[in-house]
Amino acid sequence: MTGAEGDLGHTIWLILHLVLFAYWLGGDIGVFYSTRMILNRSYSPDQRFMASRIMMWIDLLPRLCLSMMLTVGGILSEYVGVSHPPWQYAMIVVLGPVWFTVLLVMHFKHNASFMPTLTKLDLWFRWFLIAAIVVSVWWSVSTGRLDNAPWLAPKLIVFAFMVLCGVMIRIFLPGFIAGIRALSQGSITEEQDHALRSSIHRVRPWVFMIWAGLIVEAFLGIFKPGAPEAAATMGNLIHSAQAFVAPLLG
Repeated sequence: MTGAEGDLGHTIWLILHLVLFAYWLGGDIGVFYSTRMILNRSYSPDQRFMASRIMMWIDLLPRLCLSMMLTVGGILSEYVGVSHPPWQYAMIVVLGPVWFTVLLVMHFKHNASFMPTLTKLDLWFRWFLIAAIVVSVWWSVSTGRLDNAPWLAPKLIVFAFMVLCGVMIRIFLPGFIAGIRALSQGSITEEQDHALRSSIHRVRPWVFMIWAGLIVEAFLGIFKPGAPEAAATMGNLIHSAQAFVAPLLG
């Protein structure tokens, strides 16, 4: 993809990539803050339940951003010389919109009779995706497919790790879900409240690791370690920092 059309396309996809990153991290922080309100016993059960409803809506945003990341990232990789066979490129393009739609259905149709099956399929898909990414990275590195963009290998591995963190969060959520159901009835027992709190405390380390993963992803995307232009990017950053600090030091 070259020329003005290619440059415009790259810019559009890059902006979308940055928007997904920003809303993923921002949404996750909003969810984290909402859990503090849910755990606050000074609020009534109705108030805590309302906070959980708000949290669920905010949480939809980072999940949707996650679903589109591989599609947008895969398209962007074409601009740095990582080509895909037609069948693989088609799968990359379709993956995001399909997963995006599934997550919307899970959010808006959570009481539907097919939801338990769809939820299990989504979980199994995530396990498959983690394994597929790891195998794909191993094959791509061993065959030299990523020689033009070596930073993509750690980016993909970190993404797979963040998907794993999401799976672990889901594993530790039953106590939280039971507590929210109790709050929706207008009361919650001490045992249910303890289970809710325990669930949140177990989930938090995985949330923090997702945040760390997003920061690592941003670093890799900006500096592109291993790429020819990486040294120039770092040099420009150091020069800008020196220019900023010099007047402050007199």
